Parts: sequence; C-alpha cells; structure tokens
Amino acid sequence: MTVSDRYRTSWEGFWEQDSGEQGEPFWDADPALTARRDLAYLTPYADPSLPVADLGCGNGTQTRFLATRFTPAVGVDLSAAAIAHARRADPSGAATYEQLNLADPVQTGALCERLGDTNVYMRAVLHQSDPEDRPAVAATVARLVGARGRALILEPTGQAKAVIAAVAAQPGGPSPKLRRVKENDLRPGEVAEGEVASLLRASGLTVLGEGATALAMSEMRPDGSRVELPARWFVAGRP
Repeated sequence: MTVSDRYRTSWEGFWEQDSGEQGEPFWDADPALTARRDLAYLTPYADPSLPVADLGCGNGTQTRFLATRFTPAVGVDLSAAAIAHARRADPSGAATYEQLNLADPVQTGALCERLGDTNVYMRAVLHQSDPEDRPAVAATVARLVGARGRALILEPTGQAKAVIAAVAAQPGGPSPKLRRVKENDLRPGEVAEGEVASLLRASGLTVLGEGATALAMSEMRPDGSRVELPARWFVAGRP
C-alpha cells in the first residue's frame, strides 16, 4: 500500500520549506511540554530496556528526547526532507532516522525485524493520515510492539478544530505557522470518537489505558498563552 501522491507531496513540500529549527512548525513544541510529559502515560506499562520508535518524527525534536530514555531510538517519517532535518539536528547520533511509509508493510517489515519488540510513540499522526491508510498504520504499530512492547498513541479530539479555527481568526489573521500548514495543503483531519481504540483492537492490540490530555503546540496567542489542542492518549500492547 502506498500513500496518496497529494499526501506525500504536501508533507515533502512543507519540510522542504522548513529550516529544521525546533519550534518552527505549528506543532513542534519543546519536549518538556510534549514527550517528557507524555511519557508519564507510557512509563507504568513499558519495559524501558526495549527500543523506541517515534512514528511521524518530523525534524526529530521528540525523538532526541526519547533517546535519553530508551536505547536505541529511531525516528521514522514519510518525508525525506524531514529526515534530513532530523539528522542534521542530531550530530552526535543520539537516535537514528529513517524515511519510510508507515502504511507500507514491506518497508515497515524490515524495520520491525531489525528492532524486534519495540515501544512506540506516535503523536498526532492518525488524524493527518488519509482514512484509508489508518488501518495499515495501526497494523504497523502492532507489528512493532510485538509481544512485549507498548505503544503510546496521542490524537487530537474533534474539539481541536475549533481551537485551531479560533487561533486562525485572531486579529491579523492566521499566523505564519498556520499559513504554512494551509499553503502546503496539510488538512487538519479528524479521528472520530472511538476510532483510535477500534483501530488498535482491530490490529490485535489491547488498550491498556487511556484518558484525556492536551497537545501543546509551539504557537502562542497574543496574550502569551500557549495553544493546546484537546486530545486523548492510549497505551496499547499485548497482555
């Protein structure tokens, strides 16, 4: 299975225009507000001796933090430009980075065989995946997790669209960060209530824990408050 040409072109175009600097993309908040906080959901379930795979790693901001908690750490992204940014930002090689299509079982199969049972971190990837690709992405998560790994999946809820719309409607119009999202046709998708759990279960995983959370963005409002998107977290694995 391959992702659509529109989807691939949109993401490649976005990352080609990006400098690779942390915080430039709308969602690229500091790990202290993202991965570090998110690991509180995963840690009670995960074996820290296993590797970690950051799926949809972008420029590697979260991957580099995850590499301080798990060894080895690998960041995976569809975009070659994103992977190039991630490698440049990690000259010491704390993590490794690979370009591959999460919906392609051939590409992901090689990664799974090499890593073995793996912990997975996937932040706001499913809602940006085309709906027809989501079962294949969930199947990749399940294959990476294997018998002993655990997956932490974080996805914005339907209310996130209203938050983004309100940010875009602020005086002066959408910020440069939001304009870049629109210009590259990165359409904010929506994962229906219950869809994430259903996808995980259909892939053979058990939802071990879930709850409400918020995804911190790098965007700040004029009053200095940070934009955060309502979200849910899920930890999944095999009992």
